[in-house]
Amino acid sequence: MFQSCADPSQLEGLSWLLCYLTSGKHLMFYGSFFVVILLMLVVAPVALLFGFGGALAARSAHWPLRIFGKGYTSMVRGVPDIIFFLFVPVAMDQGLEWLRHLYKCPPSDQPVWANGEFSVCPAAKLPLATAPDFYHEAYGFALAVVAFAIVFGAFAANVLHGAMNAVPRAQLETAEAYGMTASQVRRRVLIPQMWTYALPGLSNLWMILIKATPLLFLLGIEDIVYWARELGATKSPIFDYPHPDWRLWYFLVLLAFYLGMTRISEIVLGRLTTRLARGQATMAGEAMRKAGA
Repeated sequence: MFQSCADPSQLEGLSWLLCYLTSGKHLMFYGSFFVVILLMLVVAPVALLFGFGGALAARSAHWPLRIFGKGYTSMVRGVPDIIFFLFVPVAMDQGLEWLRHLYKCPPSDQPVWANGEFSVCPAAKLPLATAPDFYHEAYGFALAVVAFAIVFGAFAANVLHGAMNAVPRAQLETAEAYGMTASQVRRRVLIPQMWTYALPGLSNLWMILIKATPLLFLLGIEDIVYWARELGATKSPIFDYPHPDWRLWYFLVLLAFYLGMTRISEIVLGRLTTRLARGQATMAGEAMRKAGA
């Protein structure tokens, strides 16, 4: 990065360390922290959307939707997360390429799946082989977001379904007695009231999501775990910056990062819980009323 770092073999002491920590690979390591944060910020609302859909479907008066909602939550929650994290990106990638194969590739007698291998013409590849590296990285990131959203959306659906059931039935019946339609009751009474019951479960899911981000490494994305292992491993003199096994120090950095994210999340979620509990018919709301009396 600096002109003085052009010849690492001539460096020593603090100058060596400064050049080492500002090398190109280290800059990618620092950038991978933002990739993890971006993943969490994108997955959270998408998973919540999946959860809303699953919870409302499970409460639907139409039995096909009800079966779909309950089946979605039960199936995903009953299968190990790692299977979905590995299966969903592969299945989506092959499915999209198969659809493009039908549209873009010339007719052929060769099957797409043969001898345990999946093969389509070059024009059907996603992204194209000639596409810039950014498109390949963005495509892999998008598949990872979908995989995380499906898994955490199922857990969110279960939490939201329970929170909706926790809303006192008397409030819903009162709204119906005032002439509100089922849609109005759901939108104006049920959903606003349920948040105070759902937040503890959603808070736990957010913490689990933070801990699950290292699974990006298994999806082929160069995240912080990948770079910590790559940079911390022993480097022989054939490398520009040879050093012994420093993985312990790199993983201590990851430990500090995740503990920091957890602490910040606890503070934000605690304040949000206090705000939502104000005026609610819950233990927290009752405590706030007594404190203000």
